[in-house]
Amino acid sequence: MEAEIETVEAARMNQVHAEEAHAAQAYLSMLWGALAFASMGALGHLAGERCSWQLVAVARTSLALIFSVVFALVSGVRLVFFKPATLWLRSLFGSVGLLCSFYALTHLPISTSLTLSSTVPIWVALLAWLLLGYRPTTQIWFAIIAAIIGVVLIQKPYWAGGNLAGLAALAHALCWAIGMIGLNRLSHIDTRAVVTHFAIVSTIVALVFFLLTGADIGLRQSGDKALIAMLVGVGLTGTLGQLGMTRAFALGHPSKVAVVGLMQIVFACFFDLIIWRHRFDALTICGILLVMAPTAWLLLHSPLRRNASIHSTV
Repeated sequence: MEAEIETVEAARMNQVHAEEAHAAQAYLSMLWGALAFASMGALGHLAGERCSWQLVAVARTSLALIFSVVFALVSGVRLVFFKPATLWLRSLFGSVGLLCSFYALTHLPISTSLTLSSTVPIWVALLAWLLLGYRPTTQIWFAIIAAIIGVVLIQKPYWAGGNLAGLAALAHALCWAIGMIGLNRLSHIDTRAVVTHFAIVSTIVALVFFLLTGADIGLRQSGDKALIAMLVGVGLTGTLGQLGMTRAFALGHPSKVAVVGLMQIVFACFFDLIIWRHRFDALTICGILLVMAPTAWLLLHSPLRRNASIHSTV
């Protein structure tokens, strides 16, 4: 009897150690994924100083498309394209959000852009109430109000200068939130197939927008080796970030690793300080904290926690 108890206890301890090891790997993967996405933002901002932001978006989506398709084919995932309609809703809104994101990244300090773009859980909480009937609790309302105050503090200097890129970052967050509400109805489709569908649609949307806006590639830009390296870097770091965050969600608790993903804002602040010598005043720092803290709390307490974490893997 004692031997059986010891065997059961040993098995339980081994399971605990395995779960702890997986959690540690998940957090580490999310950290380097967050660093990769912050690096993508920095490279995108640098590239945006040399070329149109539309070209930066095309570079990001096209390389993500190659990665997604290859990964899906190697893993044997059954891809879907024409149906269901909810999948198209998610991919189209996500594509518009991506365009807004790169406009914001190339017109704002990357820490500001990423902070405003991280308000996705705020929008999810509101949309879940309006569309799915998940009425916000008092705590959620406090989190939403705190985040709104943070957004105002962050965006105030740019409103004064007529820079509306902050609104583009918020539009990006809103579009992602709408896409995630759609994900709530796509649980029967493999996540890799959803990601691949988004990669295809976003690449088409980015290319069409690039052509319609007349943001063509000039001879000077095509011969700019530094610019080409930056654009390739945008695609590679975005892919690395995707790999890291996908691995993190596969190994750890989605809501918890998503909170670790907010470290990309911290990394972005360091890039702003080191590369652009950007200085943060007290109001901006308070604004960033007022957005990050409620966002982290909502990631852990949102009624759509399972799906609210998936946006970081795309």
